[in-house]
Amino acid sequence: MTTERTIRVALADDHKIFRDGIKMALKDRDYIKILWEAEDGKDMMHKLKIKLPDVLLMDIRMPEIDGVNAIKLIRKEYEDLKIIILSMYDDKEIITKMMEMGSNAFLTKTSDPDEIYQAILSVMNEDFYFNDLVNTAVLLKLQHKKTVRKFYPNPVKFSDKEIRILKLISEDKTTDEISKEVFLSPRTVETIRQNMKSKVGVKTIAGLVMYAMRNKLLEA
Repeated sequence: MTTERTIRVALADDHKIFRDGIKMALKDRDYIKILWEAEDGKDMMHKLKIKLPDVLLMDIRMPEIDGVNAIKLIRKEYEDLKIIILSMYDDKEIITKMMEMGSNAFLTKTSDPDEIYQAILSVMNEDFYFNDLVNTAVLLKLQHKKTVRKFYPNPVKFSDKEIRILKLISEDKTTDEISKEVFLSPRTVETIRQNMKSKVGVKTIAGLVMYAMRNKLLEA
């Protein structure tokens, strides 16, 4: 997966050694430019106002403003900013919570540099990056009795074509791959994706997929 322009990446984490390690891992990667780094949530929110990156790599547990509160603030101000959570924790409730709140990917800090790079490219090209960690967390939560319910009070009705595209999205198909399977142009597929997000009221494809799963649309 490639991109045609430089991706501006920002990094927010309160451990300098970790930030240095991420910068070292990404410094020679194609299309990547480290825009800035922040040592806590307050510093991060300040720098977002000055220079907005394309992708934000963010820890959850940070001084001043933690990741949970930060993502709430970010999604109010910066709808198109791609957020990748990098955390020491792989707790499934935390993972699903952060994805539901609007993060585009969730990785642990032990992730291979290649996966971090792949996640950056994926959120830029496909709006999300679903790995085994996220898939497992979401599925387990959906299977729990307390969460197998309608997540939204008035479920949206999708056409058969939209359901087909939703299923292909959930299978991690690219826009080009989907267009070939449903016999539509990539531009049309992208328009349908955007329309579905608007119908549901979510800002990311990850949110759309989780909406579909919670309402059992992928089982149809």
